[in-house]
Amino acid sequence: MKNMTATIAQLALLILCISASELAGEEAFDVRNHLSTVTRYGAVTESAGNSLLASNSLEGCKPIHLNLLARHGTRSPTKKRIKELNNLSARIKVLLQGACATAKTPGWFWGWESPWKGNLKGGELISKGEEELYSLGIRVRERFSDLFDEEYHSDVYSIRATQVPRAAASAVAFGMGLFSWRGSLGPGRNGAFAISTESRASDLQLRFYDSCDNYKDFRKSQEPAVDELKKPILKEITLGLSKRYGLNFTRQDIASLWFLCKQEASLLNVTDQACGLFNPSEVVLLEWADDMEVFILKGYGKSLNYRMGTPLLEDVFQAMELAIKAREEGHPSGSYEKARLRFAHAETIVPFSCLLGLFLDKSEFERIQKELPLQLPPRPPQGRNWKASRVAPFAGNYMMVLHSCPIDTSSKYYVQVLHNEHPIEMPERIVQPHLKHNFNTVCNVKPRAEFPKSMKK
Repeated sequence: MKNMTATIAQLALLILCISASELAGEEAFDVRNHLSTVTRYGAVTESAGNSLLASNSLEGCKPIHLNLLARHGTRSPTKKRIKELNNLSARIKVLLQGACATAKTPGWFWGWESPWKGNLKGGELISKGEEELYSLGIRVRERFSDLFDEEYHSDVYSIRATQVPRAAASAVAFGMGLFSWRGSLGPGRNGAFAISTESRASDLQLRFYDSCDNYKDFRKSQEPAVDELKKPILKEITLGLSKRYGLNFTRQDIASLWFLCKQEASLLNVTDQACGLFNPSEVVLLEWADDMEVFILKGYGKSLNYRMGTPLLEDVFQAMELAIKAREEGHPSGSYEKARLRFAHAETIVPFSCLLGLFLDKSEFERIQKELPLQLPPRPPQGRNWKASRVAPFAGNYMMVLHSCPIDTSSKYYVQVLHNEHPIEMPERIVQPHLKHNFNTVCNVKPRAEFPKSMKK
């Protein structure tokens, strides 16, 4: 046990720091790049071109184990949100009562109905989401061909997903791409593969937020504060749109129209209707408001948000520890796990990115090492590293690649971290402090209540 702990600590310190290259030059504004967690994977990666498939290999080192954590692909609106869009359709009719069709009035308002009207269910993976994960599976196989040269076995290639259908469907789509032309089923010569899931009530690795009572209490207490944070933004934009289009919009109208914009742009590739109502500065403000909600309730706003994800972090290191042990003991290739592949949600991806200390300014590293909350990222037009469209788009993913290196290098084993298939710079001494936390202590031991001032004596 002591040796394992020492190796985990060593791995935590040896995470390889490789900077992702930044694209030079400015590009035309595209609303599809500013949809917070509703952003499609392609909007994040298409501008990077062929750099996604660059090998970024470590000289002389060979990958021996891959840990993947991916969010499900693009999905349809949930049942609750479908109802909101149906209500928006009725609300637009009210707004148009007595209004004349003028140059100010958006033409698409007349007779508009929600594209999801009549849908009895929601939240399912759509065809674009299937394609995102299927293509990702193919690219992973091509990029790490040496890892996926074995005949499939669930002990060698472990695939896990939450019990939510869109996550499990994403795992299936990924597996079909990863193992295509490796079996005998159908024209694509697919092979069968297994996906394991845990009950929502006990899945501490991929749905830890469902089992963390302290987090659920925190989230419930902070949701009104998040609403208050958004109010000035919505008020400002409500006034602007009411004047621009001559309609008596409310804050709720603007919130629903912004949600419609995100769904149309991401799912339907339509940017000239709901999104066309907002100018670029308004889009950026609405994106910032959404990002602040993610930051406060899922990210760096409170250390509890990511400390509860420690079981997942421990599982990643345990898998690497087992791969190192098999390597050291000379086990034959194909007799031990070469990849552990997980499919979950934004609520999993965002805390994990915080555990790794990503998307921080340099001045914030010390606070994170002490697990202190961070200040909210600055309001536009100031720049910021924290953008949910980068951190956790649909199909967003992390790959932790364990490499075995020549004995004459500084370390025998290195871990390379890829975010959305790009090598990403990792701050030092960030991961190790999190491993000391116990999930039960973090999540189910109630913090000591502060005595009222009158009782302190």
